[in-house]
Amino acid sequence: MFRNQYDHDVSIWSPQGRIHQIEYAMEAVKQGSAAVALKNHDYAIIVALKRAPSELSSYQEKIIQIDDHVGVAISGLTADGRLLSRSMRRECADSRWAYDEPLPISRLLSKIALKMQVPTQRYGRRPFGVGMLVTGCDALGPHVYYLCPSSNAYDCKCIAIGSRSQSARTYLERHLNEFKGSSLDDLICHGLKALNSTLPNEVSLNMKNCSLAIVGKDMKFTIFEDDDIDPYLKLFKATQADTPTISDSGPTPMEQDQSAL
Repeated sequence: MFRNQYDHDVSIWSPQGRIHQIEYAMEAVKQGSAAVALKNHDYAIIVALKRAPSELSSYQEKIIQIDDHVGVAISGLTADGRLLSRSMRRECADSRWAYDEPLPISRLLSKIALKMQVPTQRYGRRPFGVGMLVTGCDALGPHVYYLCPSSNAYDCKCIAIGSRSQSARTYLERHLNEFKGSSLDDLICHGLKALNSTLPNEVSLNMKNCSLAIVGKDMKFTIFEDDDIDPYLKLFKATQADTPTISDSGPTPMEQDQSAL
């Protein structure tokens, strides 16, 4: 891929109207570990894979709580994701101090999208190399947003990002009409099935490599890991046989583990 004439800075357009530095940042998201977010009428959930850089290290956390009513899952450059998460926490804290109420999710996304847009327009800066799934619940109900390196924020019913995420998106598209009226347990099973479809055949979901977060009208943003997620994994395995396995049509660059976690 020879683009040196137009890709050495984010402020340069190619003759095709593309900004290659932003496209490269979006590729970093595709190399990160998979994450899935979906919602029904009352709840929004995130399920995410955790990776260990080596056998000697622990699994990296992929879900971050921002406030009692909102949290994120990151895919791509972890350091960039944590920097943006701190900015989101600061915005939520400012809202509670000034107005004594939680910041609406759409307003939070607008503020962070503006922060992400700045390095896509200034010479000598680079875009944030991270994609974020934002789930929260406010007066308008549960929300799922995808915030990408181009600084666009997409309001979604369900979404999957990261390595091999096309399999998860295929599963979500096939069962989209089932989510809105499903129970919380069924919604979690759908999320775990979608996430499981991103794994190679020799790998399975377990308490160490999987994390779950739930937020709803009557539930603060809560992260389930290790022993806490085991009941949901048992429920998923009990229903797994009822769902046919979805496989990719062919190998893609997203199937290769890269340095981005």
